[in-house]
Amino acid sequence: MTIGRHSAADLDPALDDYQLAAALVREAGQLALLMRMAGLQSRQKTSVSDVVTAADHAAEEYVLEQLRRCRPGDGILGEEGASVAGTSGRTWVIDPVDGTYNFLHGSTYWCSAIALKDERDVLLGAIFQPEEDKLWLGGTSRPATLNGDTLTAYRDNHGERNATRAAQLGAATYIHPSWLMDPLCAMPWHAAATSAAALRMLGSGSCDLGRVADGQLGCWFQHSCPEWDWLPGKAIVRAAGGAVDTVRVNGLEWFMAGGTTAVRELRAALESGSVA
Repeated sequence: MTIGRHSAADLDPALDDYQLAAALVREAGQLALLMRMAGLQSRQKTSVSDVVTAADHAAEEYVLEQLRRCRPGDGILGEEGASVAGTSGRTWVIDPVDGTYNFLHGSTYWCSAIALKDERDVLLGAIFQPEEDKLWLGGTSRPATLNGDTLTAYRDNHGERNATRAAQLGAATYIHPSWLMDPLCAMPWHAAATSAAALRMLGSGSCDLGRVADGQLGCWFQHSCPEWDWLPGKAIVRAAGGAVDTVRVNGLEWFMAGGTTAVRELRAALESGSVA
């Protein structure tokens, strides 16, 4: 069985940016899933847990082709190498398969993600988890939604979730085992990890951030995130009423999301691991 580029649909350029982002991640995710069902080969990128498959490349190529047709003036940046200089001042940031290790090993905890940014900030994000049929969407001009339903975790109960302390919340995170051997990384990570009620390390930052936005996960932190791992979820968490932040500690950039209080406490915990 051969699954090719034409398994996915050509999209209508008249779609607005949110509709287009949602359609792109849905089509890309479904294409990747079909290719996995047909059988995949993979190759290692930087480590045994950092792999890339033919599905990553095919899904990115699909999104690239659709964006060049539907938004010809916009720039494009993709994890697997897509790079188009635009003229509009806007750039689409693509993660065709986030959680490729999970994807390759049969887990459902992977997704396709995309963000649109301008020269100042991220404008919108879309995350689609195909095997659970979850589509998170949100941005600066539209509240965050999950499968079309508005997310209210940070808006109900008089802002209680934004006031909840990290010690009362589960924290999602990721750190490669090799980084735990580096005290400059391990010390701030340990301080943040021990500030939470529980830890979850599930292997897809965008899936984690979607669940921070909808309230399934309490908060999230991770270091050295490229834009395609951070911007889609950042846009959605913020559009849901949550908080996001970054801080540099021991030469590493750390990224955080969750309620206002939890993010503030995560930042303080990370800074406490500074050797300076």
